Amino acid sequence: MDMRPILFFDSGVGGLSVVAPTQTLLPFSPIVYAADSAGFPYGTKSEAEIAARVPALLGRLVERYRPRLVVIACNTASTIALPVVRAALDVPVVGTVPAIKPAAAMSVTRVIGVLGTQATVRQAYVDDLAARFAGDCTVLRHGSAALVELAEETLAGKAPATERFAAALAGLIEQPGGQRIDVIVNACTHFPLVEAELAAVAPAGVRFIDGGPGIARRIAALTDGQDWPAEAPTHRAVFTRLGAAERALEPALARYGIGVVEAL
Repeated sequence: MDMRPILFFDSGVGGLSVVAPTQTLLPFSPIVYAADSAGFPYGTKSEAEIAARVPALLGRLVERYRPRLVVIACNTASTIALPVVRAALDVPVVGTVPAIKPAAAMSVTRVIGVLGTQATVRQAYVDDLAARFAGDCTVLRHGSAALVELAEETLAGKAPATERFAAALAGLIEQPGGQRIDVIVNACTHFPLVEAELAAVAPAGVRFIDGGPGIARRIAALTDGQDWPAEAPTHRAVFTRLGAAERALEPALARYGIGVVEAL
C-alpha cells in the first residue's frame, strides 16, 4: 500500500471545500490538511508577504509529510505564489483559480460576479482569465475579508447573523450593473462552505460556482494508476498555530474524517 498523503494547504479551513469533492473521487486517499493559522487571513496581506511565506511553509510541510501531491487550496496563494512553489518543490502541485470559464458558459445575462479576497480580485491573473474566457461578459469583482471570517465562524459552530452575509454580498451586487449578475464565482475556497447562507440573501435566480470539483478531477487525473490504502485512513490536520480557535474547528474537521490535529 502507498500511504503517501495528498497535502491540502490553505490559510484557514476554506480548503475543505476542495477536500470534499476529492474524497468523493478518491475515497481511500490519505489526507493531510495544513492551515497556516498563524498567517490567517491571506486576503489582506501583500503579495510580497504571501510570495515569501507560502513556499517556505510548503517546503517544511513536504519535508515532514512526504506527500504524493500538493494542493494549494487557496485562490490568493495560488494566484500569487504558485509558480514559485512549483519551482521549489519536487512533487506535483495543483493550484486553485477562479472558475470564470465555467461561469461564462453558464451566464445568460453576460454579467458575472467574482467574489473573493481583496488580494485575489486585484490580481492580473484574474484579468487574464476574464479576457480569455469571458471576453463578451461584464465581470464585476468584490473582495471581502469579512466573508472569510464568517466562513471560519460558521465552521466553528457559530451562527453568524444573516445580515452579515447580506452586507458581504452587497459589495458585489450593489455595484453599477450588479443587479444583472446571474452567476457568482466563489473565488475564495472559504466561500463555498457558506454558499447556502449566501444564496439565501442573493437576488432570485443567481447561481454560484466554484473550482472545487474541477480541482478534484485534476487531482484524480494526476494520481491515476497510483496505489492507495485498502480502506479509508484517518486523516490529519496541521496548524501553524494551534490554540482555542483552531481546537473549536475539530468537530468540523471530524466530518471530513480528520481525526488527528497537530501543530507544525
